[in-house]
Amino acid sequence: MASRLTHDKDLEAAIDAVADSYDREDPINNLDSAALPNKRAVIDAYNYIKPTLFMGFYSRRSLNRVNLRYAISECLYPAREILVEQIDRAVRYEQRAGWRPEGRPEGWSEEVVLCLFRRLPRLRRSLSGDVIAAFQGDPAAGSVEEVVFSYPSIQAITAYRVAHELAEVGVPLIPRILTEHAHSRTGIDIHPDARIGERFFIDHGTGVVIGQTTVIGDDVKIYQGVTLGALSVSRDALGSGLSVKRHPTIEDNVTLYAGATIHGGETVIGHGSVIGGNVWIVKSVPPDSKIFGRPRD
Repeated sequence: MASRLTHDKDLEAAIDAVADSYDREDPINNLDSAALPNKRAVIDAYNYIKPTLFMGFYSRRSLNRVNLRYAISECLYPAREILVEQIDRAVRYEQRAGWRPEGRPEGWSEEVVLCLFRRLPRLRRSLSGDVIAAFQGDPAAGSVEEVVFSYPSIQAITAYRVAHELAEVGVPLIPRILTEHAHSRTGIDIHPDARIGERFFIDHGTGVVIGQTTVIGDDVKIYQGVTLGALSVSRDALGSGLSVKRHPTIEDNVTLYAGATIHGGETVIGHGSVIGGNVWIVKSVPPDSKIFGRPRD
């Protein structure tokens, strides 16, 4: 049986081999980690922000109007400190990588974070509508409290709504870290650049994909396994037009049942439509359509 010394030598040889692999020019090397945002720190900042949106569900002590402000400040002061630093890192890297050579104005990261915090009351109103839509749309929901505590869709939509505010003002890297964190925990993949209206409900949720340029109206309900995707196109073919509309538009009061797949930037699902399970759509359908089975050409 090999000795511990032999194993140590083998381990040292493996370490040398891994270190030597960084001598090759490779886009995943990136040894200057201080120039990049720290993923764990970004998630820590979000975990301070999230309780302020649902304070009564996250506090470990009784809350009232007397101590509520103090409880919120306990979350937002550390959130600001962490998030400003991480956005600063992201924008420095953005400039260094040539994504935005002109950089950002001094104090931009601080102002972005404060702007996000000023919008938290509006986010709370939107999330309240999302929670109520889930409760009213799912007979299995025992209470609004059960929805907030238990439904993966609320976790994913909460992360999306916070991330979208940052994406809207051009914060690099951070928004996608937030939504992919939620994706890893819920199985629901919402790109932070997507535009989603009020009272949005994802029932069950596992396997839902909502692409970058998707537009979703108000009072939309979708089930597990729904894909709102782009028709396949290479990055080279798009050139600099990555913001071109590549994903569908879902108008108000639409229901998309489990496994429905809708592709293409010119595809519009008209308001009030119902799209059945496992339907594949790459062309627009008019308002109040009911599509089941294989749609007609």
